[in-house]
Amino acid sequence: MSSAVQLIRAPALADAPYAYAATAPAGSRFIFLAGACPLNDDGTTAAPGDYAAQAARCVQTLEAALDVAGADLTDVISTRVLVASSAQADLVTAWDVVHAAFGDHDVPSTLLGVTVLGYDDQLVEIEAIAAVAGE
Repeated sequence: MSSAVQLIRAPALADAPYAYAATAPAGSRFIFLAGACPLNDDGTTAAPGDYAAQAARCVQTLEAALDVAGADLTDVISTRVLVASSAQADLVTAWDVVHAAFGDHDVPSTLLGVTVLGYDDQLVEIEAIAAVAGE
């Protein structure tokens, strides 16, 4: 089944590793996901101190939540990646993992450095909105 999400390119704008906009047709069912956190099954924070590993765990969490909602990564219409750091290199480390997970489905995304996140030792969180064909 193909995704209801249409990624929109903006050739007049600077080349970016993501689409500048996305749409879903009228009648689509939107899925608003809580921030995917890098938590182990026992509720502890995965990979303290490791931005890449935490980003990967966040993607796994996001995929699991999407699956329960009847969607997958290709149904995501936008993301916001939060990284607890003021160092651009840390943000890029997390972004590279997230970007690779989405592959060719390079959804509009915002990458933010933040002061702190909600769980002990948490460095990364991914917020997402998805859209699937109306049911």
